[in-house]
Amino acid sequence: MTRSARARLAATVPHVAGTGRRAQYSASTRRALVDVAERLFAEHGYAGTSLDAIVAGADVTKGALYHHYSGKQALFEAVFEKVESAGAQTVREELRRHHDPWEKAIAGLRAFLDVVRQPSYSRIVVQDGPSVLGYERFREQEERSTFANVVDIVRAVLGAGDWQVDAEMERTFARIFFGAMSSAGTTVSTSGDPETEAERVELAIGFILSGLRALSQQGTQLTGLPDAPTS
Repeated sequence: MTRSARARLAATVPHVAGTGRRAQYSASTRRALVDVAERLFAEHGYAGTSLDAIVAGADVTKGALYHHYSGKQALFEAVFEKVESAGAQTVREELRRHHDPWEKAIAGLRAFLDVVRQPSYSRIVVQDGPSVLGYERFREQEERSTFANVVDIVRAVLGAGDWQVDAEMERTFARIFFGAMSSAGTTVSTSGDPETEAERVELAIGFILSGLRALSQQGTQLTGLPDAPTS
């Protein structure tokens, strides 16, 4: 880190009881690298962003970067996790505001469609995430955050009907909806007209939800489900 950067950090980083200055500087350096990398990855994409541009923007040396991250991909993973987790938290907060299962489902869908249209999320998570991280790593992060929101929605919707659904069947429903949401997110994010595409997605998924709601209100039972395993 340059002397000027150290001076600025010394002036801005508050002292935390029980935490050494070195640890605080280290955390500030990581935060600066992630923040600058997020902006550059969102603007230029992973391939179009150099480590030189990142360290220059963060006003640190390459040695400082390599002290915290093994390279550009490791830094991208940190940025990806930050952006994806923040998006999932936004949806989660919206879900908590609703108790009616159908209102919750639509509110969660709308929040998700808003998130995927954000430049950072669109470029870093949807467009570059799968290719840079690889499919398995990408899905692993999604399942830790976004999938939990889908399970919440599915559990609420299925609970609205008098449907006897075990945990495995509930998870099957969640995976189907998760796949639909993931595909919809990609479609909206990469569309030449994201606003119109988001409206189409909301209409299509809303139509499916209205069908489930009608079945629930009619008391229609789920038939042909496999028997739950007995111990």
